[in-house]
Amino acid sequence: MAQNPGLTMALKTLSDAERVDWLRLTRTPQIGPVTFAQLLGRYGTAGKALDALPELSKKAGRKRPLIAPDRRLVEDEITATERYGGRILAACEPDYPALLREVNPPPPVLTVLGTADLLQKPAIAIVGARNASAAGRKIARDMAAELGKAGYVVVSGLARGVDGEAHAAAIETGTLAVLGGGVDHIYPPQHDRLYAAVAAEGAIISESPFGHRATAKDFPRRNRLITGLALGTIVVEAAERSGSLISARTANEQGREVMAVPGSPLDPRASGTNRLIQQGASLVQTAGDVLEILNGLGRLQLKMPPMPDFEIAPDDTVPAEQIDRVRDALSFSPTPLDEIARAAEIGAARCAAILMELELLGNAVTLAGGLAVLALPDDN
Repeated sequence: MAQNPGLTMALKTLSDAERVDWLRLTRTPQIGPVTFAQLLGRYGTAGKALDALPELSKKAGRKRPLIAPDRRLVEDEITATERYGGRILAACEPDYPALLREVNPPPPVLTVLGTADLLQKPAIAIVGARNASAAGRKIARDMAAELGKAGYVVVSGLARGVDGEAHAAAIETGTLAVLGGGVDHIYPPQHDRLYAAVAAEGAIISESPFGHRATAKDFPRRNRLITGLALGTIVVEAAERSGSLISARTANEQGREVMAVPGSPLDPRASGTNRLIQQGASLVQTAGDVLEILNGLGRLQLKMPPMPDFEIAPDDTVPAEQIDRVRDALSFSPTPLDEIARAAEIGAARCAAILMELELLGNAVTLAGGLAVLALPDDN
């Protein structure tokens, strides 16, 4: 797994005021997970990072300073979430999913609706085509049911097809549904009954604010959550260039096992899974195959990921030439931080610090899992 910046704060339950600060910093425009971790590492607390934002954004070259959401708006989000039956967890808190905390850096906050205890159990993700075949649906159901009986929580994205079958088969044993929108946004709407069952017996999880309606840009983030919550990801059916293949790539980048169910070369829904196998994914046909692979993995050591020593003090000036090299290394495809650092010929910690400044400026977007992409600068 790539060694990217993580959170330095020891495990602790946040006070109400600290939770508001974490959420305000997370909800600030152009503060992604990498930048959040860098700010926390530099200033120690979210509250101090919020105080420093105006000066930081000025130093980054913004015409207008970054402004965090009003405290009352964040308090209203917390209140609405709790009235709905959910809760907001920070990455430093003991109840935060231990496997997801291993992603460097993890999503700073999650909203959870349902049985939070499931977040600490070993999990396996099952994803695949929305227009899955009858055979693909049956494979997803059978695998989810058997893996659930073996003690694994089944994670998926509540989509039609493979996702829905996997959730439905694992209701009794435990399932996590990860949404692109807020935990109150049922998508697709046809899965309202399945949503209700998962919320009652399993858990609904989202990075998005309560009340947020999912858009296309939210689903890659949802997919990173699905794979980050699990020891491995099983792809049942996936066409070339499908979202499920992106999930498989993300799982691989996170250091998690990727498994694929083979299919007929005549079925385009199997072209992606067959290619995954050609590229080194483990071939699985039954839950027994999956269990054999998982049993051979051992268990990830669940601890807060270390963060490299911060290489730039708050008042240091970053050489313009280094900033240009990092900016030139970015593209519109999500790239791991260590690859960006290698291309820019600088250390990973310094690269992360520069990415923070580029994100504050609006030139970069950082993503959970230590990934970053190029962004068109806004009128800042």
